[in-house]
Amino acid sequence: MIYNSFARVYSELMDDSLYAKWADYVQKQAHEAKNLLDVACGTGDLTIELAGNYQVTGTDLSEEMLKIAEEKAADHKVEIPFIQSNMMDLYDFKKYDVITCFDDSICYLNGEEELEIAFNQAFEHLNEGGRYLFDAHSLYQMDEVFPGYMFNHKSEDSAFMWSSFEGEYPHSIEHELTFFDWNEKIGGYSVNTEIHRERTYPIETFVDILKDTGFKNISVSADFGNSEVLDDSNRWFFSAQK
Repeated sequence: MIYNSFARVYSELMDDSLYAKWADYVQKQAHEAKNLLDVACGTGDLTIELAGNYQVTGTDLSEEMLKIAEEKAADHKVEIPFIQSNMMDLYDFKKYDVITCFDDSICYLNGEEELEIAFNQAFEHLNEGGRYLFDAHSLYQMDEVFPGYMFNHKSEDSAFMWSSFEGEYPHSIEHELTFFDWNEKIGGYSVNTEIHRERTYPIETFVDILKDTGFKNISVSADFGNSEVLDDSNRWFFSAQK
């Protein structure tokens, strides 16, 4: 998966109001915590939002995402360490009071074995009593909403097309993103296509793996923790304690 083109578009099109909702969810779940690791932090908007209440560190697999995150942190005049890393490889990190992984990033993991590794890494890097907070696409979102979804966006010198198709595995999806960027050298548009694969599972699967990892006091909600899970909930929110 290539993130370079996606990083720019992601930063431009993401609904900024969602970051305050994620931050509010974190504050409700872990208001007494002091330090926090924001895993799969993307372009850093949520990490910066959280910096008002916690000593934060951001990590992401994409170098391009982290470059944008560093620029945004500088614009906001906040000092945040942004470190490139995979959510399944946090070995070089210290322990934290809270570890977050939002915006369905957990759904990019390929299979339950990778879920187990990511959950174990979070568990091992939490202080005793610390909280692991993440969200995931619901079965409804993956099975009913995404298949056949299309979105197009155009700016002065670029455009992109987003199409979603049913994936190879149950409750999985493939997002085909095609980018058109104006290239002065050729006097036309350069085209780049990225495939993003996501996969989710029944709530029971997430909870069972969390329990097997050693987590306790596990809760699942919807609407950023403001409601119970319903059949048509788009996103699930998980809170687990070490």
